[in-house]
Amino acid sequence: MGSYKKDKHRPSPLPESSNSNKDEMGSYNYKMFNLFNRKFKITEAEPPKDVKQLFSKFSNGGSHMAADQLRRFLVLHQDELDCTLADAQKIVEEVINRRHHLTRYSRHSLNLDDFFHFLLYDDLNGPITSQVHNDMTAPLAQYFIYTGHNSYLTGNQLSSDCSEVPIVKALQRGVRVIELDLWPGSAKDEILVLHGRYILIAIVPFLRMTLTTPVPLIKCLKSIRDYAFASSPYPVIITLEDHLTPELQAKVAEMVTQTFGGMLYYPESDSLLQFPSPESLKHRIIISTKPPKEYLESSGIKRKGPLSPGGRNSSEEEDEASGIPCHTAELEADDRSDSDQDDVDLTDCDNKSGQLGAPAYKRLITIHAGKPKGCLKDALKVAADKVRRLSLSEQELEKAAATNGTDVVRFTQNNILRIYPKGTRITSSNYKPLVGWMHGAQMIAFNMQGYGKSLWLMHGMFRANGGCGYLKKPDFLLEKGPNNEVFDPKTKLPVTKTLNVKVYLGDGWRLDFSHTHFDSYSPPDFYTKVYIVGVPADAAKRKTKIIEDNWSPAWNEEFTFPLTVPELALLRVEVQEYDISDKDDFGGQTCLPVLDLRPGIRSVPLHDKKGEKLKNVRLLMGFQFV
Repeated sequence: MGSYKKDKHRPSPLPESSNSNKDEMGSYNYKMFNLFNRKFKITEAEPPKDVKQLFSKFSNGGSHMAADQLRRFLVLHQDELDCTLADAQKIVEEVINRRHHLTRYSRHSLNLDDFFHFLLYDDLNGPITSQVHNDMTAPLAQYFIYTGHNSYLTGNQLSSDCSEVPIVKALQRGVRVIELDLWPGSAKDEILVLHGRYILIAIVPFLRMTLTTPVPLIKCLKSIRDYAFASSPYPVIITLEDHLTPELQAKVAEMVTQTFGGMLYYPESDSLLQFPSPESLKHRIIISTKPPKEYLESSGIKRKGPLSPGGRNSSEEEDEASGIPCHTAELEADDRSDSDQDDVDLTDCDNKSGQLGAPAYKRLITIHAGKPKGCLKDALKVAADKVRRLSLSEQELEKAAATNGTDVVRFTQNNILRIYPKGTRITSSNYKPLVGWMHGAQMIAFNMQGYGKSLWLMHGMFRANGGCGYLKKPDFLLEKGPNNEVFDPKTKLPVTKTLNVKVYLGDGWRLDFSHTHFDSYSPPDFYTKVYIVGVPADAAKRKTKIIEDNWSPAWNEEFTFPLTVPELALLRVEVQEYDISDKDDFGGQTCLPVLDLRPGIRSVPLHDKKGEKLKNVRLLMGFQFV
């Protein structure tokens, strides 16, 4: 069995060609107590019984599978109904080229090992569709949107550097909402991006400024311009947390306009009856922020909370960190733009914008934003003549879900709801996103520079729809009944789909890790955990048996998951290495959107704890809906 003692000073993963303790006979040598060697033979992954049977069936019992036979397999077993003979021929040629480079011109079909390796190539036989398949012509409010929080931070919320690098990484991953906190610099007209200066008040009352080092705004804007559409053509939304004077707001408008040019979209009117669609905003950048504070003050509206230095706006999140309580019935204002009565006041004062503040700045705002004032039920009222964005903390959402769940769903049918992490998440951890999704919240703002299982769920959710960063919300969150009733997230629903998952085998660890990475004295003892994460009724966990001393474990175990809301279900998979005397070791993970799973036998690549794809590690799994 596995471990006598774990090596706590493990080397980093090694490149594919590097395994210095592998001998010429295809074995690994493990040194025991510096006295003697243990030799373990390297076993290659072999085709499971199901793969052999399918090969025999579709090759008509022959030793080779031609392109037309492969096409039949892809159409009938893998449910790839639009696969053509030319598609199958390209796959045959690609597999032969990878496996038989020297003799590729004399081979025109696949043998059993070729067929097995084709199934293990995740770029040819991946677990989810890689194409955008949702309707992208509906208003933005009808989509879940891949959203970042404090997108410029490289690490924790208190002392990490601010940089354009995490913004670039987020955009390359497919994130569509980038958040920037704007503060005045020491020089005239200097505008910096850094974390809020009042975030520590609730934690350390005498310390009124974070230690994050700033980055110039122009650097962030240019990075967004250059990388906005690196992974998706659909719009990037920049949410601004503004702490600026009217003069600096005007400077921001100038910088934004000059940097983005024709990429920038803004509406012709002050308010929208509905948001544009992602399709109509392809390759466009839009701005979401609160209207300038001066417009509110000019109409005689007084703010209860403290102002930032110099009378500037405070951010949506600083009020919470500054000790302003979150109540279900009463929620303090960040500004007044979010209650219906105050919207009227805001419209009145907007008419005076030509003489006030930064009219050019206000003109660029496509999605008007704010926090609720007073009664939550009033803040969630749907205005007939405009749409807007409302921000709630994760705690506020939980309270709203408990007391006003249907009001939240109704609000999110036409308006945008943004949820952000509570202020005490100073390590850049994240919260559970399912509550927000169940209530239709479009922007679940996450610390993308963080880590942990919640972030894995976010990665998994937005692998759907071709990874474009926009997912059409389920119909039940958008529909209204004959009496204007909407979906109640507390309703118990019947099972509508059942997902069968089979875990065949795993491979690739010995190519990505040193032979002592998991265990100093023997090959690893792997097992796989399979989870369904979704609405509470669908939550489930299963585990395979442990396969001892094997770099290519074969489990061949099947699990069944009944689902009541498959539209919000995620399949989370994690491989662990068993340790009898210590904490089990991490061997890779992935998270996949259930409704985007491709039926059949699929290659499932695994990722590290930060969500980066491992070079060679993958599982062979089977998926079937019944």
